[in-house]
Amino acid sequence: MQTRTIGAQTVSEIGLGAMPMSIEGRPDEARSVATIHAALDAGITLIDTADSYLLEPGETGHNERLIAKALSSCGGDTSTVLVATKGGHVRPGDGSWQLDGSPSHLREACEASLQALGVEAIGLYQLHRPDPEVDYADSLGELRSLYDDGKVRMVGISNATLAQIRQAQQIIGDPLVSVQNQFSPAFRSSEAELRFCADQGLAFIPWSPLGGISDAADLGSSFAPFAEIAAVHGASPQRVCLAWLLAKGSHVVPIPGASRPETITDSARAGELELTAEELSRLSAP
Repeated sequence: MQTRTIGAQTVSEIGLGAMPMSIEGRPDEARSVATIHAALDAGITLIDTADSYLLEPGETGHNERLIAKALSSCGGDTSTVLVATKGGHVRPGDGSWQLDGSPSHLREACEASLQALGVEAIGLYQLHRPDPEVDYADSLGELRSLYDDGKVRMVGISNATLAQIRQAQQIIGDPLVSVQNQFSPAFRSSEAELRFCADQGLAFIPWSPLGGISDAADLGSSFAPFAEIAAVHGASPQRVCLAWLLAKGSHVVPIPGASRPETITDSARAGELELTAEELSRLSAP
């Protein structure tokens, strides 16, 4: 597998979105751990999570603890693995997604994530989503404070507009290394942010790059060019989709969600797929 960079750290060009292992419809723990081990065996060195990936009340940090368990039990060297987590979303366990971007909550969330992951400093800590009830500058300022205090090594933001990325650059400065926005064949409205990140030397991390948990399996039937080009290459439409995203720039690091070893192993091979200019044009057409 080829590599890309997030800040000063080299990572695999495809990451693992671990959310499906902890929310509704999640598999048993043994299969989740096996999926993470399969990702590591395939050369994946970026794992994305959040403290709010949970199902039941009182499970805050479920996904983070699951990742920590898988890393500690893999039997290999995990020193090059970057675990990126997020704070700012709150899930009370009733299925709802709520926001709390207050500085006090972000600090508490970061402290809890440190314990859940079992690390002294979080590799990449991201603001999950802007909270309209909190001044965005206050949320960003707390991320910078967490960096200054040595609790996080790099900072990212998620679900951000161009204006918010620029504001984050001003407040956080050099520790800001990434933007994680939704981007997929079905959701392309972050194209401007993707291009801006390339110009600014920021990594762009597309979340739900295959369309989300409920739609990823049907990507080929929903978007015919992906299935047609997949048939030509003897690959899955999902792998074609990830190769299409990788071709958008060397700063793009997709994080497909997975809850089975087979799917993340297939996704990890996206970098092997060489798409022609004509194929990329077809895939990029509205």
